[in-house]
Amino acid sequence: MKILVIGSGGREHALVWRLAKSERCEELYCAPGNAGICQIADCVDIKDTDVEGIVAFAKDKAIDIVVVGPEAPLCIGLVDALESAGIKAFGPRENAAIMEGSKAFMKDFCKKYNIPTAGYGRFTDIDDAKAFIDKNGVPIVIKTDGLAAGKGVLICQSVEEAYKAAEEMLSGAAFGAAGNEIVIEEFMDGEELSFFAIADGESVLPFGTAQDHKRVGDGDTGLNTGGMGAYSPAHMATPALEKKIMDTIIIPTVDGMKAEGRPYTGVLYAGLMLVNGTPKLIEYNARFGDPECQVIMPRLGNDFLDVIEAAVNGNLKQYGGKLEWSSKSSITVVMASNGYPGSYEKGSVIKNVDEAERYEGVKVFHAGTARNDDGELVNVGGRVLNITAGGDNIGHAKRLAYEAIKKIDWPGGFCRFDIGWRAVKAEEEKAA
Repeated sequence: MKILVIGSGGREHALVWRLAKSERCEELYCAPGNAGICQIADCVDIKDTDVEGIVAFAKDKAIDIVVVGPEAPLCIGLVDALESAGIKAFGPRENAAIMEGSKAFMKDFCKKYNIPTAGYGRFTDIDDAKAFIDKNGVPIVIKTDGLAAGKGVLICQSVEEAYKAAEEMLSGAAFGAAGNEIVIEEFMDGEELSFFAIADGESVLPFGTAQDHKRVGDGDTGLNTGGMGAYSPAHMATPALEKKIMDTIIIPTVDGMKAEGRPYTGVLYAGLMLVNGTPKLIEYNARFGDPECQVIMPRLGNDFLDVIEAAVNGNLKQYGGKLEWSSKSSITVVMASNGYPGSYEKGSVIKNVDEAERYEGVKVFHAGTARNDDGELVNVGGRVLNITAGGDNIGHAKRLAYEAIKKIDWPGGFCRFDIGWRAVKAEEEKAA
């Protein structure tokens, strides 16, 4: 098969890497890709939101299936455009991707179909928003309705902070049009869990668990980021909990979307909070997480190309409700540019990535990388490398990942040194 992957991050490198392992993968392209992806796929200089350009390229190359990585092209109808041109695509259509594209839609949907989530209100008027904040107190969560590159969520600890967040979002000063409407939610206290599923519009399969680390600093301190590392499986993800998530959140969502005339095909990524052991939905994403994708892909036992083709063709029932998974654990540590998630310099040289990959079970997925005029690897983004390792348990995988990081020569970058700490603590307590 001829395959085109859309995107340029670490998630897309992991997708390309995994698809390349399929015996049925004949030609592999990525638009626009990055310096790591270009080692295993033909990268084409087309932006991931250039719908016309992507459709034209896919037609010209007689692409059999397009795999869409990021949320932005999904929310502007890339899958719809590809399907109209007779090209199969893995990902939800625009009317289903709204599950991520509009937090207000998602919350109303959950209310309608009795899916457990935080209490909320929707607002376009600042006075109404302030009244809701006054009534509910703090801490409280303020969210943009639209896409804000993973940054449109603020947990406010004071009423003044909540007022300011709401004002800046609604005025457009903080996130532009994404904040024309805001969602204000009650604060849920618990432990977060990332749960993934693959849907074909009717059937749905669980597709692994992970736990992300959003804060920039060790000990979960500092600013929120797009994710500084992840591990899989999540330490609290028992078979009983996974069944509860499927029964109370995932299956009702897929059934509800079908009933709404918005059949959901592709990845359904549920960001969950465990509140006293009960899973509640924080938000849905219409694609794989980044960096969660990097730790889930190495653990999948099935041919990933077969799985996504079955999803696109409505044949997920052939898997009998279950995919095959490695018993090993996986961890990824993000190396980011100094200054991230604030301002940072681009173009600093990165050396010895090959040395890091000489450790058994270690793979470095590229995110914000490119080659300079001298052919040297350089950073061009905030999150730049994902050092991923597999091990017998999280502790083992973590040791391998950080040993590999020591080999990378990049003074312009940094990482957290405590990725997977909750799982390591749980393993140690279990062994004691």
